[in-house]
Amino acid sequence: MTIIYALIIFCLLIFVHELGHFMVAKACGVKVNEFAIGMGPAIFSRQKGETKYSVRVFPIGGYCAMEGEDEDSDEPRALNNQPAWQRACILAAGSVMNFITCVILLIIIAFCVGTATTTIDTVAENSPAEKAGIVSGDVVLNVDGQDIDEWDDLIQAIGYSKAENAEITVERDGKKEVVTAELEYDKEAGRNLIGISPVMEHNFLKSISGGVRNTGAMTVMMYQVLKQLFTGEVAVSELSGPVGIVYATNEAAKSGIMYVIYLAALLSLNLAIINMLPFPALDGGRLLFLVIRLFTGKRVSDETEGKIHFIGICLLFALMIYVTFNDVIKFIIPIF
Repeated sequence: MTIIYALIIFCLLIFVHELGHFMVAKACGVKVNEFAIGMGPAIFSRQKGETKYSVRVFPIGGYCAMEGEDEDSDEPRALNNQPAWQRACILAAGSVMNFITCVILLIIIAFCVGTATTTIDTVAENSPAEKAGIVSGDVVLNVDGQDIDEWDDLIQAIGYSKAENAEITVERDGKKEVVTAELEYDKEAGRNLIGISPVMEHNFLKSISGGVRNTGAMTVMMYQVLKQLFTGEVAVSELSGPVGIVYATNEAAKSGIMYVIYLAALLSLNLAIINMLPFPALDGGRLLFLVIRLFTGKRVSDETEGKIHFIGICLLFALMIYVTFNDVIKFIIPIF
């Protein structure tokens, strides 16, 4: 199942990314020579119109091969002969599709798991909440004078309070009750716990809001990691490739399908962000050359740009070999 999950994730994210390039290219009238999922020899191919559609043996990549993408072409519909804004849209479309995929997956998770409300579902036996008189069905209105509008407000008000007790106002059977709960610090959680859990609400509109908000938080986290990578706070040896992703998929699968979907969302956003970095062969590198040409004209030919991107591909493959070697040392060798 781990292999199946990993293959599904790889193929889904690659397909979505290349589909973004393909759809916008077609919409702009650019000639697409081949749309392929996977790398290496083709195990299936079909010519439909001007485009060949193929599935290749190694599910670790894919491409949308457009006329005039890495070489000079006199074809009027070639990518290199299109206006700059159209080329920019085509190049950015793959990452945009991966970003949208991340949002959709996180919305699905938010809806399936539910959104925490301020209504108490369960109260742990012998917990500070039970001793204070809190019961299932209570709606938390206020903690130490701070209004509670959502569950996160409650976590902040109780979890990170420096006081020994918390005065909690709840609504019970239409009446307000004020109780005092002793706060107990939990080292594993890193905050105070009083032994309550919320009623989970499955609301589609709130799930959309939660999915968008979680995507934003995840994006900030990834850019922080990239910053740490460039400043040396995070070592290059900590990067993972396909082997590491399979290992992470295995760990996620042990915890359930929701964790697998979350991992897919994380990888989709990772693919979107990495592809927009201004490095040769990546979409961000191609966008960088597009900007350069706006100021320099044709001083950098399509052929020269193609050669630079080829060097970039070689460097990326070298990096993949390096991280795969590290993954084998970290994840495979210890098994034996």
